[in-house]
Amino acid sequence: MAGTAQTFQPRELLIHTPDGKTRALQLDHERYTLGRSSGNELCYSEDAGLSRQHLIIERKGDSWTVQDLNSKNGTFVNGERITTAFTLGPNDRITAGHLALEFADKVAAPANTVIFVEGAAQTAVVSTTASTSLQGLLSDGREIEGGPQMRALIRAGRELAGNMPLAELFNLIMTLSIEAVGAARGVLMTVEGDQLVVQAARGEGFRISSMVRDRVIKEKTSLLVRDARLDEAFAGRQSIVQQQIRSMLAVPLQTDDRVIGLIYLDSPHFVHEFTKDDLNLLTVMANVAAIRIEHTRLAEVEQAERVLARDLQQAAVIQQGLLPTSAPVVPGVDLAGYNAACRTVGGDYYDFISYPDGRVAMLVGDVAGKGMPAALLMSSLQARVQVLFDDPTNLAALVTRLNRIITTNCPSNRFISFFIAVLDPKTSELVYVNAGHNPPLLVHRDGSLQKLEGTGLILGILPIAKYDQQTCRLEPGDVVVLFSDGVTEATRPDADEEFGEDRLAQALAELKDESARSIIEAINQRVVEFTKGAPPADDITLVVAKRL
Repeated sequence: MAGTAQTFQPRELLIHTPDGKTRALQLDHERYTLGRSSGNELCYSEDAGLSRQHLIIERKGDSWTVQDLNSKNGTFVNGERITTAFTLGPNDRITAGHLALEFADKVAAPANTVIFVEGAAQTAVVSTTASTSLQGLLSDGREIEGGPQMRALIRAGRELAGNMPLAELFNLIMTLSIEAVGAARGVLMTVEGDQLVVQAARGEGFRISSMVRDRVIKEKTSLLVRDARLDEAFAGRQSIVQQQIRSMLAVPLQTDDRVIGLIYLDSPHFVHEFTKDDLNLLTVMANVAAIRIEHTRLAEVEQAERVLARDLQQAAVIQQGLLPTSAPVVPGVDLAGYNAACRTVGGDYYDFISYPDGRVAMLVGDVAGKGMPAALLMSSLQARVQVLFDDPTNLAALVTRLNRIITTNCPSNRFISFFIAVLDPKTSELVYVNAGHNPPLLVHRDGSLQKLEGTGLILGILPIAKYDQQTCRLEPGDVVVLFSDGVTEATRPDADEEFGEDRLAQALAELKDESARSIIEAINQRVVEFTKGAPPADDITLVVAKRL
């Protein structure tokens, strides 16, 4: 897609965020990068649709250009994805993640766009001029063109403009509709899935013809029946005959081309005969009401999302408190751990347990799934591990018992991969049990690689499963890394290729002379470079133990 050749000098960049706010940025630099990383001039870390380094906007001569930085979800100008640098014009709109960006033109509006002219005072109102006020229109004693219909519309607009819960809004709409046309009773229903659900009603025992329902909902038609007994389409309908319905109105709750429900009003026993003006009035009122319902629903969803986001942030703080704040200091061993959830909370778990005799346990777990359900199971796993593994004399028996407990309490669609190893620095002996977890990689001082393969099923599937323990040695100069599949399954945004165990093993071999903390930081950096800064699709956990 070719860029626009037009040259212009914008004063500022307007950034529109999903919450409806707009940030005005003065263009006093030559370039601006945008993404989730804090290293960007424009950092939006909470926007999951952005990559870490998503795009760059820079001045080139008398023009401004935007270029995508190989982002995962792409950069769009005027709805089209760009692959090369795009020269921007005054009407171009950039979309990235959940953000929309546009320039504010530097050219100011002419000073004489609006001019107020002083005029001589008039002692009488010119006959061709008319005036009114909202208070006057709402006055019951004032006759206006359209009369009750106009007053009903104005009242509806005024009362529906207020903020209120949906339940109150439904009742208000019902009340306004009945009073506007003088109906005896009525019901308001909304489409919920494939059902019509009653949200408000005045009266009871409604038996609405399916033909009325289908014409209103499916054909988006407003119906008026002045006298059902004389209308061939309705005279034989038992639902109408049994209730002695004489006059009825049914209109769709419609926003643009979408019908979200209907309003049905009737007058049994011919209390009141509805007119075409009543039908027109109710149709317009239903449209206004439908828009208000949708806005209220959206506001309630947004409020629920804000509450959920706040709860998730609090849950994340609690979950981080369950993980080690630092690795224990063990003579002869350099330890480090790292965890990053792909969402606010995650299902990965790691821990260290120090024992009085100098031994130290290293644990990694990965709960199937992501988000809050996985986080709850992770916290349950952490609590059980702290109790069960206070004495690691027989690791296999302890993991067997842990599996039996988890299988009893874990949902059928959830399971946990788990690895625990106990290192004795005095003897260099490493005893471990691998319950279906990614095999940790052990790189020996001479560069040879050993995988600590599985010794049993993942936890939570079979309560009678048995687990074996294995023994290897971690000599001075050896390094072992425990990891979750978020590391090896990290994927390039532009290719179906994973980081993989081979790259991890190569990185460990090249970094084995570094400290445990440096090894973790370097592995994380390689994963970021491999994925080109794309947001992680899974939780990432690393534990490194290096013999000194």
